[in-house]
Amino acid sequence: MGKILIFGATGGMGSALAKTLAAAGQITHLAGRNETELSALAQQLNSTHSVFDAKDEASLSAAVNVAAGAEGVLDGLVWAVGSILLKPLGHLSAADFADTYWLNTIAPALAIKAAMPALKSAQGSVVLFSSVAATQGFTAHAAIGSAKAGVEGLTRALAAELAPHIRVNAIAPSLSMTKMAKPITDHEAMAKGLAQAHPLGRLGQPDDMVSMAQMMLAKDSWMTGSIVAIDGGRGSLRVKG
Repeated sequence: MGKILIFGATGGMGSALAKTLAAAGQITHLAGRNETELSALAQQLNSTHSVFDAKDEASLSAAVNVAAGAEGVLDGLVWAVGSILLKPLGHLSAADFADTYWLNTIAPALAIKAAMPALKSAQGSVVLFSSVAATQGFTAHAAIGSAKAGVEGLTRALAAELAPHIRVNAIAPSLSMTKMAKPITDHEAMAKGLAQAHPLGRLGQPDDMVSMAQMMLAKDSWMTGSIVAIDGGRGSLRVKG
């Protein structure tokens, strides 16, 4: 069995996926920013790990090389790194836009570029994360909405370019209960109001995304170039009232 590299492995989505894959016997390599959290999770899951800097292309390549090992093979790459920058346009700087686009769109493209030979050797799969904000207009989402739209364009372009050897798909969640979203979800009244904006009446949980990520990573999957919404209905339905 080959190895799956998870960037952002200590975040809500990344850690949930890493734990599920490990429980199923899948070998993983965990990449993250925080050495203490990362090494603890890696020890728990009996995984190898790398500390990386998403703003440094050499660091991304180094994590890929360690994960691929001497065999130079990767069954999958997951980019579970992201950001939620919510500011009205009048308060956004050029740096805000650039940093958000880099983290969500450019960095995963560079990671995939570095991993192409190893993924091709294994006929592997890539899983990216978009957002409901890529296709729905929300106030104060100019930076993150445009960056996530970039993720969806990247997904389709690379799925076409890398077929038939590497599959590329993305999951588009709505607001979920992750560490990254805590500044929003820790505000009880705000979280309750946002939950009610979803037809299913609740915010997402990391585990809601895990089964789809597993399907996208599966060796026998007949899926590429897909953006799958797992968003409680928010992207396509309207609640009454």
